[in-house]
Amino acid sequence: MNDAINENDLSNDLDKARQARFERGLEVLRQVDGEAGQRVVDAMADINPELGNQIISWAFGEIYDRPGLAPRDRQLVTLGMLTALGGCEPQVEVHVNGALNVGLTPEEVVEALLHSAVYCGIPKALNATFVAKKVFAERGLLPVGK
Repeated sequence: MNDAINENDLSNDLDKARQARFERGLEVLRQVDGEAGQRVVDAMADINPELGNQIISWAFGEIYDRPGLAPRDRQLVTLGMLTALGGCEPQVEVHVNGALNVGLTPEEVVEALLHSAVYCGIPKALNATFVAKKVFAERGLLPVGK
């Protein structure tokens, strides 16, 4: 009987810790990605809700919330990685918005994408730049640099 009580206590503690990570991750997600990040998670609800939970709890509640890099630096790294991967244009769109949300300027985003061309190749940098252009247009930030 004592083992069953301890297992229940452990299960309750794990549930509370999981909920706390989720709530912290949701707060960070809203700060960084706003509605765009929430739309991604919501789109997972009917096919893979656990992936949505992990995006919030782990990616944002654990990794994005670490003190080692400022949010703007994390977004620069993320944009570089997504550009390098290629084929991640929907995620590039979310993270260009996120970059702007955490204080990067359109000029800084464009410069990061230009820099990525050296290491990732021009086609991948072009694809990411066209996604950034779409985001900038939606936000009334074109032309960049004026």
